[in-house]
Amino acid sequence: MPPNVAGVLLAAGSGSRLGRPKALVIVGGQSLVERGVALLRDGGARPVIVVTGAAEPPDRPGDAIMVRNADWATGMGSSLAAGLAAVPPDCAAAVIALADQPLVGAESVRRLIAAAAGGAPVAVACYKGRPRNPVLIGREHWPAVLALAIGDVGARPFLRAHPELVTQVECGDVGRPDDIDSAADLASAERLLTT
Repeated sequence: MPPNVAGVLLAAGSGSRLGRPKALVIVGGQSLVERGVALLRDGGARPVIVVTGAAEPPDRPGDAIMVRNADWATGMGSSLAAGLAAVPPDCAAAVIALADQPLVGAESVRRLIAAAAGGAPVAVACYKGRPRNPVLIGREHWPAVLALAIGDVGARPFLRAHPELVTQVECGDVGRPDDIDSAADLASAERLLTT
């Protein structure tokens, strides 16, 4: 039986390069937060926790657990800590996703959870062999992840320090990890979602 796996969506940033908080950005008729919650939920993660900060989404997406990171301005590390702290104790792992990657497919989350069910303590979605997001991390590794997640970095320092723990899961056939950091990125994602 697969382990209970939570989803953690990081959506706290101010979107300084974009000019507005990403939690409020609409693409393809949905907010980035709504898309991120659907990605995690449709991929099999339960519950889904949304970490906000610079702005609160106008509507709570479905049954997601909303967690506000008061220290959001310090960077992604504090948001990751806030999200993992909200995961119920019966969850053996969490899939961490970023709100500004709306083209990632739910199948990537399913594949990461399947890797965990097969014994992988850490699994990373890859696109054409390049590791990106989302990332699944077993609960036993959260303290080590958070010890290295300082400032505006998340799990990457831990993943680089412990390659022997990482199972790479190819997901390039089911999605794209494009970030939305500019108006051009937003326009590109809009085109890809509506074609």
